Amino acid sequence: MKYLDEYRDPKLALRLLDEIRRKATRRWTIMEICGGQTHSIMRNGIDQLLPDSVELVHGPGCPVCVTPLETIERALCIAAIPGVILASFGDMLRVPGSEKDLFMARSEGADVRIVFSPLDALQIARDNPGKEVVFLAVGFETTAPANAMAVRQAAREGVANFSELVSQVMVPPAMRAILSSPGNRVQGFLAAGHVCAIMGWEEYEPFAEEFGVPIVPTGFEPVDLLDGILKVVEMLEEGRSGVLNAYGRVVSREGNREARKVMQEVFEVADRPWRGIGVIPASGLVLRKEYARFDAEKRFDVGHIVPQESPLCRSGDVLQGHLKPDACPAFGRECTPQSPLGATMVSSEGACSAYYRYHRNPDSL
Repeated sequence: MKYLDEYRDPKLALRLLDEIRRKATRRWTIMEICGGQTHSIMRNGIDQLLPDSVELVHGPGCPVCVTPLETIERALCIAAIPGVILASFGDMLRVPGSEKDLFMARSEGADVRIVFSPLDALQIARDNPGKEVVFLAVGFETTAPANAMAVRQAAREGVANFSELVSQVMVPPAMRAILSSPGNRVQGFLAAGHVCAIMGWEEYEPFAEEFGVPIVPTGFEPVDLLDGILKVVEMLEEGRSGVLNAYGRVVSREGNREARKVMQEVFEVADRPWRGIGVIPASGLVLRKEYARFDAEKRFDVGHIVPQESPLCRSGDVLQGHLKPDACPAFGRECTPQSPLGATMVSSEGACSAYYRYHRNPDSL
């Protein structure tokens, strides 16, 4: 199968591993930004096959994981209002709030529906004019164009009973925050290929040079990831910084111009809180004033909700690369997929979920 089987070729993967072993003469710490990359690394045992000279740490690129607790609580509050239909991607329903999640809310009678697109939620609004339909609009730059398109279409059609609870965040400000952290150990990045497919890589170039780090947009198959790691190692060994694209079949420097255009029409940049991390300046997207009538946070007056995280959860340290999941005292004990303390244990892209699922610390399970 073109563009799939060849990127799972074990012989090619072994050759890339040999080249990484040969090229890495010093110890290097590389962060894979995307949670999808983390799961592929763990599922394919790449973390165990790499030489000791190359350490992978896991970044904040799991959109479910970084959606702030207050967004979950606001969604729960809105879902409990009679006459409201809350629509969401399925992976958000297990994310723990302070006391319950959206699955529990649905079992208690809330009308919570799983959709595959914000346009599906817009159709529910068309079909139910007597009810308020709220789409839980979370994610990185990958989901932002479709979320923006749904709002723009609702405005054009005059669908007044549709709104979005927006919690959109962007990857580059988070990378900058990690590099600026006093405890930072990251020396190079595997950038998220699907984000770069939308945004391109030109926005990485200024801070790659500012902090002197290599950034390599990378795919998700084993050969993709090993090729990306090799390119980062080569740049580190040669003392080079900048951006080198390793995902050319999908990513271009300028990204998807039409997708970026609709994002910029509907959203504007703002400060955003990240779960477990805190507020990162200019790291999020909010609806522009022209579309403020579709802002569910304002429509239902839930902006005042500010809950407290569990003191046992160390997901913020995991998301910033300061802590491996199995080093958290609660991992596999107080925190499991059945009773999670944080979103990193239940998300399909969460690092804690990957460690638990692929048994990286069997003694704790």
